[in-house]
Amino acid sequence: MSSTPRTFDAWDIKESGPADAGTRVLLLPGGMCSTAFYDDLMAAPPLASAPVRLVAATLPGHAGTTPPHDLSMENYAALAGALAAERGCDVVVGHSIGANVALEMAAGGLFTGPVVLLSPTFSASDEDKALAIANSLGRVPGIGALTWSGLVKLTPRVMVSRLPTARREALTAEFEKNDPAFCRQVIRHYFDYLDRYPDLVSRLRDSGAPAWVVRGDHDDVGLSEDERAGLEAAPGVTLVSVPDAGHLVMVEQPDTVAELVAQVALG
Repeated sequence: MSSTPRTFDAWDIKESGPADAGTRVLLLPGGMCSTAFYDDLMAAPPLASAPVRLVAATLPGHAGTTPPHDLSMENYAALAGALAAERGCDVVVGHSIGANVALEMAAGGLFTGPVVLLSPTFSASDEDKALAIANSLGRVPGIGALTWSGLVKLTPRVMVSRLPTARREALTAEFEKNDPAFCRQVIRHYFDYLDRYPDLVSRLRDSGAPAWVVRGDHDDVGLSEDERAGLEAAPGVTLVSVPDAGHLVMVEQPDTVAELVAQVALG
């Protein structure tokens, strides 16, 4: 899809765990989020005490980081695949848009190991309605820029109620680093990707990669009955529901998610 190089030299990376660990896990945050959204997961006992090296990497351009020239999901998957190979990662964990990047890594043959998908989207109709409306308005000349400027300012206030009290200030500050113009463009590319692949359940199934699809029990992102049935019937795909969690499942229930990631990483 693009002629841009499939490498990127401006990743924002945070690592933890033994440097000589035999198992490495790449953590990809969600859209407009940074590695800080994985801090609680990385510090949770099931992973903090495991012989696993954790490599969290903000998707380039998100949370104020340097963006690549090509904002397509396929290019993000290629860049993340190159990073996973460079760092010797055995497992990829992605959240939200980061989960879809991980899905595309598997579907495109860019990564063959296990993937843990935290609240992915399997079709455009499943996406959060506010994000879908912002994407539609963002394409309208004259109001698109204003829409995204307002959304980036408003979202941290909406997020507060979903975040643990001790993490609210730090995580909303990370979100406020986002550039509205970048967000407008990258979300457009994201919805274009969902239009190109209207059946991502089959795309994940056909990849052959072992996959865990993890969702909070009151996630804002939907999952249709047909999609759920397709995931449950797919060999190699395990569907996990996390109680008392919404879309930010690894922030709201870090110990539960960390235990799953540790189990996948250590086999």
